[in-house]
Amino acid sequence: MSPDGGIGRIAGAAPRRLPPSPLRRMLRGAAAPLLLLAAAFLLRAFSFAPAVIDTDEGLYMLQAREWLRGNWPLVGVWDMHPVGAPALFAAIMAVLGEAIWVPRLLGVLGTWLTAWGLYAIVRFATAPPALGLAAGLLYLAHSTLIGGLATNTEVLFTPLTTWSMALGLRAARRALENGEAPPFAKIIAMGAMIGFALAIKPVAVFEGSLAWLLLVGPAWWRGLLPTSRVLLHAAAYALFCAMPTLLFGLAYFLRGDLQEFINGAFLAPLRYAGARVALVDAARYTLVVVMILLWAFVLVAPAVIRPRVTRGPVALLRRIASAWFAAATAAVVMPGMYFQHYYLLWLPPLSLLAALGARRLARAARPGLVVAAFALLVGGVALDAWRSSTIPRLYGAIGLTGPDPVREVAAAVRREIEPGEPIWVVNYHPTVHVLAQAGLATRYAFPAQLTGRYWSVTGIDPYAEVERILASTPQVIVVDRGWWSGVRPRIAAMIEEALNENYDLASVVQEERGPVEIWRLR
Repeated sequence: MSPDGGIGRIAGAAPRRLPPSPLRRMLRGAAAPLLLLAAAFLLRAFSFAPAVIDTDEGLYMLQAREWLRGNWPLVGVWDMHPVGAPALFAAIMAVLGEAIWVPRLLGVLGTWLTAWGLYAIVRFATAPPALGLAAGLLYLAHSTLIGGLATNTEVLFTPLTTWSMALGLRAARRALENGEAPPFAKIIAMGAMIGFALAIKPVAVFEGSLAWLLLVGPAWWRGLLPTSRVLLHAAAYALFCAMPTLLFGLAYFLRGDLQEFINGAFLAPLRYAGARVALVDAARYTLVVVMILLWAFVLVAPAVIRPRVTRGPVALLRRIASAWFAAATAAVVMPGMYFQHYYLLWLPPLSLLAALGARRLARAARPGLVVAAFALLVGGVALDAWRSSTIPRLYGAIGLTGPDPVREVAAAVRREIEPGEPIWVVNYHPTVHVLAQAGLATRYAFPAQLTGRYWSVTGIDPYAEVERILASTPQVIVVDRGWWSGVRPRIAAMIEEALNENYDLASVVQEERGPVEIWRLR
């Protein structure tokens, strides 16, 4: 075992007589990223089967489709998020089309880049590569839980914050060990990455701030950067962080839609954050997530409780991961709603700490069994996480051997309309519009923001909008009776009256919660 007890340095091979060739170095460098990419595809394979995993994902897909047709997000399809997520959806859909597997592929790429970023963090800390692979595999396996199989905002911007942490760590080490100040190019690179992360979801501000402290803090502490230079770098960093949002805002201004951009990207999230859940409920939701991620937290304990290694790469990783977890917790708390997919931000630092905990536990084994013990711990926890997410998928068999109600609803709608004809999906998944090649009866396509509990975030009169929709007589109205109790009573009465007067029940699809009705205009 090596002096620092690192996994993977137990019985080193004989020294090489000749330096490795450039091709061999390239292949060795690509081995870990390719392994993590293969693991991402395998662990997330079941995400390609169902049409819907999370309703948010369908909204981004619909926004992207409309954007590619010239109807920009927030204007053509409204939401209470910035436009970074639909921008990424639109980019990949412009190349690969509108099939369901396309955004799921984006999810695979996002989680892979995050896992690779964790590996890079470990290598930039000069810790053994086995730790980096372990952290990446633990992240990939646990990202299949708590809503992570959907390509949601947390999956999209986490690669950017993770690689920013990697840049910050590398700069911190060079400042402390080599006396090198970070070059301005790193300020630009990190600012651009965090800037686009903020254009996906503003909660990235906490991890972006921590990455910035890593980038310049040690250099300032060592006197490599005077305070005046740090202030200039801070101003430049803030500018580059704001640049993606400013550019999006300029584009909307030139189109005459700046007010819509400000409302959707800034004012609506503030209205949403104002309706925070009670502290008791927040604690309960958090405890549920901790129980889901239980074995990862169990591995964290030996990493942080009375650690034996207080200096060197392992200690550096432990301190950074702990601070990162605190920043991620602030990001989870910021919206005040505590949906499970918010906690996906925990996973990168949690995976690093869990890998460090597995390392410490493995070192308790006999010297010849340390590597096997480490692999067993990491592999067992990762496999258990994947098993936990896979059993419900296999049991339900949606999109596998069993029916997919969302696809069935879309097929029923498609039988009743010509491509592009407007439909109104009252309280079901926005993805139906894409699958049925249907137009929109309203730009408020996310049900909860018009007919449901989050209607106040829009800043409009929902009753007036529903009255306008019904007066336009959309060709098809889709009603999910299983979710009907979530529709506001006055709106429900308006819809029932319109259905009785102007529509016939064309077909019914059975959902797990109850029937979904497809109503055809008479």
